[in-house]
Amino acid sequence: MTATTTIAQRIAEVRAVIARACERAGRDPSEVLLVGASKTQPASAIRDAIAAGLADFGENRADELEAQVEAARVAGIQPNWHFIGHLQRNKVREVVPAISALHSLDSTALIAEIERRREALDAAGATLPLPCYLEVNVAGEAQKQGIAPADVPALLAAAEASPVVTVVGLMTVAPLVPDPEQVRPVFRALRELAQAHGLKGLSMGMTDDYPVAIEEGATLVRVGRAIFGERRS
Repeated sequence: MTATTTIAQRIAEVRAVIARACERAGRDPSEVLLVGASKTQPASAIRDAIAAGLADFGENRADELEAQVEAARVAGIQPNWHFIGHLQRNKVREVVPAISALHSLDSTALIAEIERRREALDAAGATLPLPCYLEVNVAGEAQKQGIAPADVPALLAAAEASPVVTVVGLMTVAPLVPDPEQVRPVFRALRELAQAHGLKGLSMGMTDDYPVAIEEGATLVRVGRAIFGERRS
């Protein structure tokens, strides 16, 4: 990426990388949804990405999501918003009505809070039941959010019993390593865990490792820096 490459060019490059990864894995590129991690980017960047054919965007902080949704509304654009960070229970009322999917369902307490807020969420036009990915800390990193693989059955059962969420797959954030091949076992483990529970969705892979994630079965990749450049402070 150079300072002069446009967002449209970067998206085209990312889609080409996705296509090559799918070819290596014997997959169809249409099986992989590209979500632009638009954290801190201006509405003009999102507008340029939409013009280049990108429809889905991810935010990982509640306050930034609110700002992005409002900026997009003022600009007259309506992308599909995904929440890809840890969702605090006190932010459910603000976040859930704005998103098409939650990638970080990680507790029965969060399900209970969505249920408790259901009337207000319905009134605000939230999509319920909300499509969710269970966030799994496959690598067991102490600084990362997400449940342990062994806890997936219990949380999945709680979600299946709830009228406000529907689990569409699993999500993980792989460790940051010099060589993406080092995290291939993490992505493979998530795929095998999803298969064991009859789940098809796999939200995994970011700028540094999404080709490997696709080779291991990702159905959704969350790419920010390769599209928008470095996060703004």
